[in-house]
Amino acid sequence: MTIAILFIILAISFFTDLKNRKIFNVVTFPAILLGFIINTATLGWEGFLFSLFGFLMGFGLLVIPYVLGGMAAGDVKLLMAIGALQGTGFVFGSFIYITIIGGMIAFVILLKQKELINTLKRIFFSAQLRSLDSLNKNEYHHAFPYGVAIVLGTVCYTGVNVF
Repeated sequence: MTIAILFIILAISFFTDLKNRKIFNVVTFPAILLGFIINTATLGWEGFLFSLFGFLMGFGLLVIPYVLGGMAAGDVKLLMAIGALQGTGFVFGSFIYITIIGGMIAFVILLKQKELINTLKRIFFSAQLRSLDSLNKNEYHHAFPYGVAIVLGTVCYTGVNVF
């Protein structure tokens, strides 16, 4: 049952993040709550802890990029919902796929916009850590709706676990 809920929130989040660049609380909060309720109802105290630790793992994996301004709160809440529904192992496994897919998307965007070399120079030769808020508008155009990477990475991880 939690896998069905997971795919519903992933589908909704994919389209809203592409269209509006937002992942809505009306999607993530009920998913988090349902994860706790379903896992607690089926597994008791162990189910509650399963959801709690998955929820916290989802938060922990994206809180630093969020604080640095590299991603929006909706992205963090989506990963927290994934964790509450599917637990720590699933959210961590998904995260590996998410980072790979996110990197590939960023690489393609930079390549397409002919900014790959400039970006690599900035990364390797910059001595200061900057958030996206400190970038000028010409640099900011590289950002993309990271919820897309979260959805695709989670779906890929789910497929790997099924087969």
